[in-house]
Amino acid sequence: MTLTVYRFCLVVFFLLPSGISGSEPDHETDPAKDSSLYQSPFFEDNERCFKCHGQNTYSYTNENLGREVKAIMFSERVIPRGKFYESNHKSFSCTDCHSSDYTKFPHPGELRMEQMYNCIDCHGNDEKFAKFHFEEIEKEYQESVHYQYEEVGFSCWKCHDPHTYKISIRNSSNLKETILYDNNICLNCHADYSHFQLLSDKKEINIVAKHDWLPNQESHFKSVRCIECHTKVNDSILVAHRVKPVEYAVKGCNECHSQNSLLMSSLYKFQSREQRADGFLNGVILNQSYVIGANRNEYLNLIGLLIFLAVAGVIVIHISFRIIKKRK
Repeated sequence: MTLTVYRFCLVVFFLLPSGISGSEPDHETDPAKDSSLYQSPFFEDNERCFKCHGQNTYSYTNENLGREVKAIMFSERVIPRGKFYESNHKSFSCTDCHSSDYTKFPHPGELRMEQMYNCIDCHGNDEKFAKFHFEEIEKEYQESVHYQYEEVGFSCWKCHDPHTYKISIRNSSNLKETILYDNNICLNCHADYSHFQLLSDKKEINIVAKHDWLPNQESHFKSVRCIECHTKVNDSILVAHRVKPVEYAVKGCNECHSQNSLLMSSLYKFQSREQRADGFLNGVILNQSYVIGANRNEYLNLIGLLIFLAVAGVIVIHISFRIIKKRK
């Protein structure tokens, strides 16, 4: 009987926890953190812009005709309110980045030629943002294949729309959502030839056909980001920005499916750090490993350990009594 219980407990300890992931953390209902509760101090000022740019059509009075005219807003100039107030820049006023002359309508034509800020203009050399290493991100970008297109109009904004961009990778509670969001940034150009040809004269590329060498292609596209294979890993910044030439893209299974998986320094690096900080036993043991289904629940880990110790104690006591009895 004791041996049967012992075997059963070993199965519980080694197998059961590994298939169950921990529950997601509760998020505080803080208006500053929850976009659904956020109220911008510049809401009324911004409405002057959203009155036209927040919808697909807009109206204006044509003084020459003496009547109101309704027109279609150019799609690239439509900025949904909801997405703006969920973005990283939701606390800004439109005129923080755009000229105050935009408050006049019709807008002066020369404003279209105004130079736009880039990320480093605001985030560079600022102690408040030092932990994000924007200067290193800028350096990586300048070594990227994207930088060669800067003269024809490539900039931070080609990937990171300042009106809607939001960072979600630091919160690893929903990696699937992060993967989808980040991959759509790449596919906005690489799967939309009308955008791609604004920067390159190369022929249209079929993304699926280009990756026909990849086994279980659909599963990979859903489970990893494009940048996992197409950038040089840099663990000191939030997301690697040095996009490598296509011939240097990762194509070996072992680079991800191994003990020293590159995913632990990219997609999963925040998740593994959280597990170490929480004293998550399995996170420490497997921190440098990529093992599907191996992220155990910490409470089941503890329960399993207690059961194991209890069974071991019963076995020791049982053996002790057998020895004592045999001597008698």
